[in-house]
Amino acid sequence: MLGKRPAIDTLYIGGGTPTCLDPKQWGTLCGLLEEGLSFSRGAEVSVEANPDSLQDGHLAVWKSWRILRVSLGIQSFSPSALRWLGRLHDARKALDALESCRQKGFWVSGDLLFGIPGQDLAIWHKDLQTLSHYAGHVSTYQLTAEPGTPLADEIVPTQSEGYPFYRFAQWYLHQKGFVQYEVASFARGGQWCRHNLSYWRQGNVLALGPSAWGYVDGLRYRNNCDLDGYLSQKGATASRWSERLSDDDRAREAAILALRTRWGIRWRSFRRHFGEKRTRSIHEILAGLPRDLFLRRQGCTAFSPKGFRVANAIWELLV
Repeated sequence: MLGKRPAIDTLYIGGGTPTCLDPKQWGTLCGLLEEGLSFSRGAEVSVEANPDSLQDGHLAVWKSWRILRVSLGIQSFSPSALRWLGRLHDARKALDALESCRQKGFWVSGDLLFGIPGQDLAIWHKDLQTLSHYAGHVSTYQLTAEPGTPLADEIVPTQSEGYPFYRFAQWYLHQKGFVQYEVASFARGGQWCRHNLSYWRQGNVLALGPSAWGYVDGLRYRNNCDLDGYLSQKGATASRWSERLSDDDRAREAAILALRTRWGIRWRSFRRHFGEKRTRSIHEILAGLPRDLFLRRQGCTAFSPKGFRVANAIWELLV
């Protein structure tokens, strides 16, 4: 189905800690990817890195290959927040990693968390101020305590308590020249992540590695979570779970994903893909909501900044 060498427009190496591989192992990995994949001209290749394990050797290998963007898991520059999160790096290591990536000429992305116990708006302001000085791409996420994780028994701020932090990030990053191109991500100078956008546009995604998720023409699948099990399987059998979306599910999901971005739903294209009936149903739901939640222009409907702040409630209506 995919051919011997799948054609790749974007590649994201992450979902774990790629900097656990040493530079020599990275050289081997780059060779394998070059051999196994067919990269389009101008393909965007990104890699995740942790400040505590990033080495100059990593940056040298990446610079000699195809890596355009380095995404650093900063989370915070606050010593107390980093201790609470159990992060292995401190603020100094984070700053050194950011500066090293920038000096090597990479596009630099960074993640920040809000909703950390003990965090206030002053700490959050300093985190945003520091990261926006170094990075052209900033993602902000609210800390959640998911069942089955080490934080499951911790008391963390609720979603409503995180609202002021998210709203402040929208205001502050806009003042610094960042565009909110996705519900959780802001970019300066057009540095939005094309790979992430392929998710929100229901693009086909090839999953490589254990626990990786993929999507091909309405089929969503997840690879075997166990490394040994994944390595012992080949081809389609590496998939541990899959589901085939119905046309109705694909339409609703396409609407939700499109609304994650600043471009929103393009009605003509949506109608062409999903038909008049499904398009009208979704349009009517959105038309019945307060006008200030949306920006409507040139045949598109997208969230306003206020709409992004209540996006979860609107997506529930579409589901």
